[in-house]
Formats: sequence, structure tokens, C-alpha cells
Amino acid sequence: MSASVNADPAELEKFSELAHRWWDAEGEFRPLHQINPLRLAWIDGIAALAGKQVLDVGCGGGILAEAMARSGARVTGIDLATKPLRVAQLHALEAGVSGLNYREVSAEALADEAPASFDVVTCMEMLEHVPDPASVVAACARLVRPGGWVFFSTINRNPKSFAFAIVGAEYVLKLLPRGTHEWSRFITPSELAAACRAAQLDVRQMRGMQYNPLTRRYWLDGDTRVNYLVATQRPAA
Repeated sequence: MSASVNADPAELEKFSELAHRWWDAEGEFRPLHQINPLRLAWIDGIAALAGKQVLDVGCGGGILAEAMARSGARVTGIDLATKPLRVAQLHALEAGVSGLNYREVSAEALADEAPASFDVVTCMEMLEHVPDPASVVAACARLVRPGGWVFFSTINRNPKSFAFAIVGAEYVLKLLPRGTHEWSRFITPSELAAACRAAQLDVRQMRGMQYNPLTRRYWLDGDTRVNYLVATQRPAA
């Protein structure tokens, strides 16, 4: 892989090895399946997805991209991991989902190719896996049209997030495979907000995501100490 591509080959391989399990709702990606209705409703409630041109950056196996297409959006999903993309394409074909296509391309390269082409850009659970998160944020800002929305989700970096997102999720509750995350790559809300401002994105909303392992229930609130989501908007021209 070219050194100029903002991706970690080890991270791509990590998710490629599990690609065949992406749509197993009780497998390694169970948390993604469980949070998907929550994050979809949050995005749709802000950006009204129906009829919109949407880009899902770091789409993986297509869980969110497919849900947004089912909500009436015209969705393009992009990723640099070949196997998950093939899984996403096959699942969409088998499920008969229309208005959805996938490409193996980086956000930065697509921003050069097709700037200001999307009404909505989503980048969920992806920033903590790339060497230069700010570069992805900047690319997302270039990809969205003036007045459009860009949504991010990632994990805060503090002692609680280490205890919950790594020790708890990967070792105790076994919600995720061990090694899914590196604590040093987590991103504080202030760091993400600064990257958004540098990319000329206005932060409109920030929400924390909580989980009860006994009930398997997720919900959004104001506590951003572990998982959190950010809604940003590119100023209208």
C-alpha cells in the first residue's frame, strides 16, 4: 500500500479477517448491529435521509450504509478493506437493496475526485483506526455540499474509556475481539471538535452513547466520556 494513503495495513487486515462474520448479528460485530438503529435514527432525525445523496466513509460490511439506503437515501459506501466491501456488495445484492453502491477508495482520494457531491457524509467508528484522523475529517468536509451534514462517531481517550471500551468490551464482556482498539488512538471530543473547526465544519450536536450489558440496551445522553457521536454542518455558501 502506498505510504500516501491514510490507512494502517494492520487495521485493514484485522477487519478483513472477520469479513465473513460481518452480518452475523450474534458474532464479533454484534455491537454494530445493536447500535445501528440508534445511530440511524439520530442521523435521520437531524439530516432527513430520504432522497439525499449520502456517503458512508469506512463503511466496512455495509451495516449502516444498507440501513440508510433502506431509509430512502442514495448511498455510496467507501472503504479500503477489500473483503468487507465484497461482503457488503453481496449482502445488498441478496437483500435486494437499491440505491446503494460501494467503492474501494479513500475519503481523501474521493474528495479530490468529487468534491461537494454529497448532502450527508457519515464516518462512524472509523477515525480511531486511521493514522491521521484530521485528514479524514478534512476530506469529509470537502465531500459534503454547503449546508450539508457530516456525522462522526468515535471513542474518547481517558481512564474510563480504557476501562470500558478495552478492558470491559474486549476482555470481560467479550463484546469485541481482543485488539479491536488501541487506547492511544482514541480521540477526545476537544480534539475532534478542533479538527472539525480546522476543516470549516460547525459542530452542531455532541452526544454520548451508553450501554447496559445486562439488558443489551444502548442509548444516547450527554455523557461523552466513552463512546460519542458528533453532528457537524458545512456552512451554506
